[in-house]
Amino acid sequence: MQAQTAKAELHASVLKMDSLSTAESHAMFMLYRQYYSGTSETIFFNDLAGKDYVLLLRDEQARVHGFTTLAIIESSPCRSLRAIFSGDTIVAHDYWGQQKLAFTWLRFAGQIKAQAPTLPLYWFLIVKGHRTYRYLSAFSKTYYPHHDYPTPPAIRDIMNDFAYSRFGDYYDERCGLIRFPQSRGHLQQDWAHIPAADMAKAEVQYFLQCNPHYHQGDELVCLTELTPENLKPLSRRVFVRGMKSWLPVQCDHA
Repeated sequence: MQAQTAKAELHASVLKMDSLSTAESHAMFMLYRQYYSGTSETIFFNDLAGKDYVLLLRDEQARVHGFTTLAIIESSPCRSLRAIFSGDTIVAHDYWGQQKLAFTWLRFAGQIKAQAPTLPLYWFLIVKGHRTYRYLSAFSKTYYPHHDYPTPPAIRDIMNDFAYSRFGDYYDERCGLIRFPQSRGHLQQDWAHIPAADMAKAEVQYFLQCNPHYHQGDELVCLTELTPENLKPLSRRVFVRGMKSWLPVQCDHA
């Protein structure tokens, strides 16, 4: 899209949550509510308080044009592992097509893996839009749930552990969905629409099969293991670069 390619490249920063300024968190909420209904300052900031880091996309004037939040899960009730739990994510439409958020996230994930290289590291996310679900196929060779193969019982157990510990009775294990009595954020109608070109993709069809009421705020529980072997070539290069350049995870600029 011409309007997107004309935009200057954004600057990405990974910040610890306690170093995020009030102005930055407010700018994040203002951006988020441009694209999501069913939200409020209370819902947004309560969710933000449960995260450990935020990846900010800013322009040369330090204006926020995108972000993603994440929490580090240090263990599961039944096994030793780590996970990155993704929270709210949005990039302003004018900047769609830029890969700064994805590459910075992958590099940061590599740094997290390097902190405890012998422990399995998973990406745990709950998905209420087809674009986010497609990140799994863009990054990973094997991820769950997937249209071509069933979720192994051991992986399902991990997904259930994470989902129940975070969402309790809002998690419906039978269908793998987080369902709140009232939406805590869903894409506005204009952005929830799926273009015909995307609708033809197998992964999008499967996402709709798994989460037919995504537009009402239902969220599909997803999981993939973050290892060099399970990442596609470009993702692997960025992830490994992060592993090799590991530094204390406080503040990273890309």
